[in-house]
Amino acid sequence: MQVNSEPTTQQDAAEERKLPESPERNGGRAGRTPARPAVVREPAAGDAEKAAALRKMKLVALCLLIAMAVVFVVAFALQKQYPWLEYVRAAAEGGMVGALADWFAVTALFRYPMGLKIPHTAIIPRRKDQIGASLGEFVETNFLSEQVVQDKLASINISGKVGSWLSGPGGAERVAKEGAAVIRGTFKVLNDDDVQAVIEGMVRKHLLTPPWGPPVGRMAERIFADGHHHKLVDLLVDRAADWVAANHQTVSRLVTERSPQWVPSFVDGLVGDKVYIELLKFTRAVQDDQQHQVRLSIDKYLTDLAQDLQHDPAMIARAEGIKAQVLGDPEVRELASRTWATIKGALLTAVDDPDSELTVKFKAAVRDFGTRLVNDEELAGKVNAWIGDAAGYLVRTYRSDIAAVITDTVARWDAEETSQKIELQVGKDLQFIRINGTVVGSLAGLAIFTVAHLTFG
Repeated sequence: MQVNSEPTTQQDAAEERKLPESPERNGGRAGRTPARPAVVREPAAGDAEKAAALRKMKLVALCLLIAMAVVFVVAFALQKQYPWLEYVRAAAEGGMVGALADWFAVTALFRYPMGLKIPHTAIIPRRKDQIGASLGEFVETNFLSEQVVQDKLASINISGKVGSWLSGPGGAERVAKEGAAVIRGTFKVLNDDDVQAVIEGMVRKHLLTPPWGPPVGRMAERIFADGHHHKLVDLLVDRAADWVAANHQTVSRLVTERSPQWVPSFVDGLVGDKVYIELLKFTRAVQDDQQHQVRLSIDKYLTDLAQDLQHDPAMIARAEGIKAQVLGDPEVRELASRTWATIKGALLTAVDDPDSELTVKFKAAVRDFGTRLVNDEELAGKVNAWIGDAAGYLVRTYRSDIAAVITDTVARWDAEETSQKIELQVGKDLQFIRINGTVVGSLAGLAIFTVAHLTFG
């Protein structure tokens, strides 16, 4: 008598097939996922060992059933000759009943027992989609709860663990290494022309489109009002005085060259010396007197210029003309190109050098942040709160989509192959039910026969 069929996991796993799903098999979460071809999954690592263990346990349970059958036959045949064998027969009979009943129960989960389409059998293949939907709903209701997730994150103290890792050996180096990889990958993905176009657009929008006159005038007005330009005026006056003091011959020659030809040369020399002396006195006076008329005139000119840049349409138009001459289309494109090339080259050079200033400072900043996460309770609390709020938002917003991964994944599996995979994972343990059924059935049969014999015998 064949009481159990051997598993066909290896044979079925070797067959690649796609079966169309029927509407009944798409019963989980109606309307969420359209019918699609069932997908046969590749055998996972370790399936061969699990299949061997499953076959071994099935063989043990089968051998125990056969042993009960042999004991029953022998005891039944000899019980008249040896009356005590009636107890053995009752125990063997109960063991067979328990073994067969539990074999039927275990087998009915995964397939039709002996191929007979008995109602309420082959539960997993027939109700695969409903099981997937129920599992997804169970996970969504009991695990993807905002409060559950936030309580779990609060108990973990993520900020403390992250801070310890960042401030410990290797943490900052790992972050810097991964950050460098991200930067290099980003530069590989980005198109230089596109980035330059973005920079050019930003320059035009924020630098060229707004008029220059009023903002430059306001900035100059603040500078002149605070007297920051006086150092520049001092520098120009000092350079002028030094030049006059060092160029006596030049001044005399200029006077001689511009005097009439009929003027005697000695007169040119006297006039040149006089001009030089007066020019030197003038520059020294401007240099020594902070309230000199020349200085005050310069201050007034600059103040008026700042006002004109803000309010005089003619001056504003001149400023716009200068802007157009300085930053025309070719100049803007070149500026964008040089800016991007400089940024890109500097970053790539910095991230490729572990001893570069940028890398060293970045690692130091990461370690400092990790140390603060460990020691600063207020900061750690804020970080934990941010993480909890973010996780709560994700769960609150996408819990159904996350749970649908389970439902939709199970719906795409082939029913028979899924049943075999589940049996492969838990079938070994389920075979103990058959073994226990055999033992419990034997004891129950013996107990029932003994009580009946003592009562009515």
